[in-house]
Amino acid sequence: MTGTTLDDYTDRYARRVRGMTASEIRALFAVASRPEVVSLAGGAPYIAALPLDAVGEMLGRLGSEHGVSTLQYGIGQGTLELRERICEVMALSGIDGRCGASPEDVVVTVGGQQALDLVARLFLDPGDVVLAEGPTYVGALGVFQAAQAQVCHVPMDADGLIPEALEAAIAEQARAGRRAKFLYTIPTYQNPAGVTLTEERRERVLDICERAGLLVVEDDPYGQLGFDGEAPAPLRARRRDGVFYLSTFSKTFAPGLRVGWILAPHAVRDKLVIASEAQILCPSAFAQATVTTYLSTMPWREQLKTYREVYRERRDALLDALTDLMPAGTTWTRPEGGLFVWASLPEGLDAKAMMPRAIAARVAYVPGTGFYADGSGGGNMRLNFSFPPPERIREGVRRLAGVMEQEMAMQQVFGTVSGNPIRRRGQAGADTPGPDLA
Repeated sequence: MTGTTLDDYTDRYARRVRGMTASEIRALFAVASRPEVVSLAGGAPYIAALPLDAVGEMLGRLGSEHGVSTLQYGIGQGTLELRERICEVMALSGIDGRCGASPEDVVVTVGGQQALDLVARLFLDPGDVVLAEGPTYVGALGVFQAAQAQVCHVPMDADGLIPEALEAAIAEQARAGRRAKFLYTIPTYQNPAGVTLTEERRERVLDICERAGLLVVEDDPYGQLGFDGEAPAPLRARRRDGVFYLSTFSKTFAPGLRVGWILAPHAVRDKLVIASEAQILCPSAFAQATVTTYLSTMPWREQLKTYREVYRERRDALLDALTDLMPAGTTWTRPEGGLFVWASLPEGLDAKAMMPRAIAARVAYVPGTGFYADGSGGGNMRLNFSFPPPERIREGVRRLAGVMEQEMAMQQVFGTVSGNPIRRRGQAGADTPGPDLA
């Protein structure tokens, strides 16, 4: 008797489809969006902080006065006007003409996600190795898995990616007869861990990659959302050769517009444009005009300050609630910017196994397993603080703490919750990643 499947096309799919898995975050959206659920799961920015009346008027003028151009096809690289504005935005972080940043080397993309996919299309063959922080952005893992690449995680601690661990990972690949194609890193306010690579380590990481001939793909969606002083200069502000800089307006303006970009070495720019044209023909002219007009006519620098103030208040609300309500043995990071806190559960708890009971208690988070290619992270969870107001954040933590206490009580009675005790890599004090990230 042969097996059956609900999918009549199983034997017709390309081999690369086998590497495609559903995002744990996307799978949560349907449940987490219910009004009775306090969602600490997604990474949605607080769009209500925008001057929506002014933005609405701007959109109306773009359609009525400039619709002939904004509703038409565009060019694959993106409009020159937007690429010039992007260079102005990057200059705030130190990526300017002195380090070779030019509108000619910017490629506009459909959000940061397409930027990742384009880099993967250009550089990854099936079986290639990508080095990435552990944990790392779940959307990047999806791109690399779809490209049939192998992801090798490099540990982090409270100061970000560990340079010695990066050297060890490169050496390990060499001993196995493989060479990693690039290092994928989110050095500033990392997603999901919230940690930031220190100044000293940035130089060391770049030196290591340069010696090894390893390209660097720097993903920087959150660098302008710092709460406690200025963030360290991006990697691309320090080296121009071999560093691809990816960013997006999804976190600093509006994710619904789906506008991001790549600043690439000049020799690669044309290939990125060709790959993008093969995918989407051209990015949305209307979305590009919206971002261009916003950056040209509205006080976007003041809006960045507003976002920072809102998110600082909400980060503090989350950290205070965790301190007041979490059961003993729980640890977490203290982000200096961005949108996320990375929490480590008490010994033996499994964040993924606990999720159904958390949803029943009307609170949502993202289990740590979604941020590792190898299924690690069962003892961790990512908590978002950007979207719910402070009082809802505290209520969400209260509900979550209650679920965890019930799990711990069950563990005391039955010896384990999920069937197999979770082996933790160590404990750390509150507000530091400690060895759980190492």
